[in-house]
Amino acid sequence: MKKLFTLVLLGAFSLAVFACGNTSEKEEAKEQMEESTEEVKDAVEDAADEMGDAAEEMKEDVEEKVEEGKEKAEDAGEEMKEAAEEVKEEVEN
Repeated sequence: MKKLFTLVLLGAFSLAVFACGNTSEKEEAKEQMEESTEEVKDAVEDAADEMGDAAEEMKEDVEEKVEEGKEKAEDAGEEMKEAAEEVKEEVEN
């Protein structure tokens, strides 16, 4: 009786291990879809990060160019003011 019980128990255990070890095609497809979805999600996040970095860099470049433009405009204004003063002095003399 003990031998029969042991054999039945061993058979049931073997069947359980064998059944759990085999994944169905649906389960494999589901796992592949989940992996693919995760890869796509990671790729989108990476691309978004890269775009954000590029946008930030462009913003900094634009701000730098605007600042340079302001400085040049101020310099040109000063030069025009000095030239106008010189012309005024020449006209008055």
